[in-house]
Amino acid sequence: MGLPTAELERQAPQPAPHGYVRIAPADFNAAAVLGLNTPPPNVLIEGDCLDVLSFIPSNSVDVIFADPPYNLQLRTTDLRRPNETLVDGVDDHWDRFGSFAEYDRFTERWLSECRRVLAPTGSMWVIGSYHNIFRVGSLLQDAGYWILNSVAWVKVNPMPHFRGVRFTNAHETLIWAKKSEGARKITFNYRALKELNGGKQMRSDWYLPICSGAERLRDANGRKLHSTQKPEALLERVLLATSREGDLVLDPFAGTGTTGAVAQRTGRRWIMVEREAEYCALIEGRIARLSPSGGAPAAVPIAGAGAGAGPPAPQDAAGPPPAP
Repeated sequence: MGLPTAELERQAPQPAPHGYVRIAPADFNAAAVLGLNTPPPNVLIEGDCLDVLSFIPSNSVDVIFADPPYNLQLRTTDLRRPNETLVDGVDDHWDRFGSFAEYDRFTERWLSECRRVLAPTGSMWVIGSYHNIFRVGSLLQDAGYWILNSVAWVKVNPMPHFRGVRFTNAHETLIWAKKSEGARKITFNYRALKELNGGKQMRSDWYLPICSGAERLRDANGRKLHSTQKPEALLERVLLATSREGDLVLDPFAGTGTTGAVAQRTGRRWIMVEREAEYCALIEGRIARLSPSGGAPAAVPIAGAGAGAGPPAPQDAAGPPPAP
């Protein structure tokens, strides 16, 4: 005879002092099957999102921020600067797919599950580069999402193009979408954004620096611990724009945990899924540097370059905001 539900819940992982639980997919999935409560308030799941998302209740997530593999299709790992120093590019194993068809199948699966768990009044953000965002956007529409905006994250301090045969890649694209064309009452904090933007409507071109300086996680030798770490300022704008305090935020590709860190600082709940154990360890360290109440992180010396330039002057736009 199995243990009673109360005993199973008692034996479940307990929240850490900084307000989260790290749990394996098997335990998370078993808890869902048994109908146990999700450990409050925040959950870091070490595992593949394709193994985890199916156990998250339908219509339960208010905002999803997805930063999936870009499928860069790099043909060389020996990219060098004019001074012959090696460029630390994106050549990680998790960004490798055998073909576009394989990448599309992977994308279709996680998009479908994310749409199922997304609340009718919720919204989804997906970020990508020219390598993948057009494929993701098409598959997103095929899955039934309705695109509300595309946002250009214009990098004020982008990495140069060292070979001099293409334009410098100075932006990434974010797609903001709702669950379906008929979805209504989507959270959009228009007035807060306008105040953030100096009294002018927030536009869809966001001038923000790439992640650098003390924010960039590096090892003792100064090497980046994650190749595509996003700046907190980007996630702050996303969450302040399209969620409210207490909302549940899901990140199926957590990386270094920027989404959860910003969510916790701004009073949102979070679920992060990350399959690489080394990144989960980074996330735990990062969350631990937040105060227990979710305030600003404690000062921790992390090697890195100087901070990038700030955004330009407030942007202007005419007319009322579009209805979702």
